[in-house]
Amino acid sequence: MGIILNLIIGGLAGWIAGQMMKGRGFGVVGNILLGVVGGFFGAIMFRLLGLTSTGIVGSLVISTIGAALLLYIARKIKK
Repeated sequence: MGIILNLIIGGLAGWIAGQMMKGRGFGVVGNILLGVVGGFFGAIMFRLLGLTSTGIVGSLVISTIGAALLLYIARKIKK
């Protein structure tokens, strides 16, 4: 059940990050997929910084930050 919840949170985080970062994007599906990967990226990044999250809201915040950062990097590479 944890993996499914992480995928849902990552997808939601990707959508939120796509809404926050307006402009030429990867479309809704692309942003959601980058959000899932960004969720894992955000969790690793925060763990390396010594920060943790609790609950679904904390996971959503960390995933959204990771997805936004990954979207930013992907857009820079795409140019």
